[in-house]
Amino acid sequence: MSFRLKGAETACGTSVGAASTFGDSTDVRLFNSGSTNRLLTVADASDTTIGTMTLADGEVTFIRKDKTDQIFAAHAEILATPVIWS
Repeated sequence: MSFRLKGAETACGTSVGAASTFGDSTDVRLFNSGSTNRLLTVADASDTTIGTMTLADGEVTFIRKDKTDQIFAAHAEILATPVIWS
């Protein structure tokens, strides 16, 4: 699994109003830096929820999304980095 960083790691916003497309990235690396399971939400450009998932404490995962889809989490402990697969 090889990828290139497309931007800086930042804390996810904690509401749909603070959600991010992470630079219109289609692939995003997510890391739960906390010690509690946290809910993650993907919403479309009109702020409608597409889906949710729980990230366990310390978990790392990747999400593929449309460029205009936005991500937010239940807590700023969820860190996200836009990536490009290589």
